[in-house]
Amino acid sequence: QVQLQESGGGSVQPGGSLRLSCAASGPASGRYWVGWFRQAPGKEREGVATIDTRGNTFYAESVEGRFTVSQDNAKNTVYLQMDFLTPKDTAMYYCAARSAAGSVIRGRLVAPDYWGHGTQVTVSS
Repeated sequence: QVQLQESGGGSVQPGGSLRLSCAASGPASGRYWVGWFRQAPGKEREGVATIDTRGNTFYAESVEGRFTVSQDNAKNTVYLQMDFLTPKDTAMYYCAARSAAGSVIRGRLVAPDYWGHGTQVTVSS
């Protein structure tokens, strides 16, 4: 019943920045953990970052210090600020949500219930 819509992807040069958005719609009373994932061609889907219902954040080692996840409850939106981008960050980025008590492993949200359709991020010269 929850729907997620990613936006903000695009093409940038190495060292550049992008801010991705994940807008959620559905039951207003819901409380969700939200995770960001990415998948490059030929590779498995990788957990990038997560924010829980208390606002705690978790990051994969590959992005910690460069990416920041935050939320705007009034807009029912979660953001992923990406700085100091490198070509290795090129991937399709997805947000996902879990409606019950969740868990995180190395920044990865375990067993999401809902997924967005993704937004492409390309980092190249």
